[in-house]
Amino acid sequence: MDKQASQEEKNDQEMRNIIEEARCILPGLQAVFGFQTIAVFNERFTDLRTYAQVCHLVGLGLMVIAMALLMTPAVYYRAQHGHATSRMIRTSRKSIRGALMPLAVGLSLDMLTVMSLATDKLSLSIAAAVATLLLFVGLWYLIPKSDPIQVAEPRA
Repeated sequence: MDKQASQEEKNDQEMRNIIEEARCILPGLQAVFGFQTIAVFNERFTDLRTYAQVCHLVGLGLMVIAMALLMTPAVYYRAQHGHATSRMIRTSRKSIRGALMPLAVGLSLDMLTVMSLATDKLSLSIAAAVATLLLFVGLWYLIPKSDPIQVAEPRA
């Protein structure tokens, strides 16, 4: 029985850590989302070419997806009345990792939008967006994958 109680405590602690990680990312994402939303009501938004407006709106949608994925672990934990399971931990980890790609693409599309307005050059705007995406992929996916220590996911 002690082994089961110990595993439940580990699961609860791990779940609280996951929720805390998401809690650190979420305020920044919400601030960016607020600025993205306000941009649509700005007079200069109508000056943007159609492709830049579409990129901005798609980026806004991707931010919504990222926020939903980041908030999922806390909602899941609460729905289970604060009792974490190994499955919940795996799902929550995937949810947070899954939020990074729509976040990266959304921010890259916003870079395209900003560069389009600043330079009015599609090629430069695309280059800036691709560079932004490569930066995020490198920092969030490639560097962690290159770490020689790989921690296995907990078993159910």
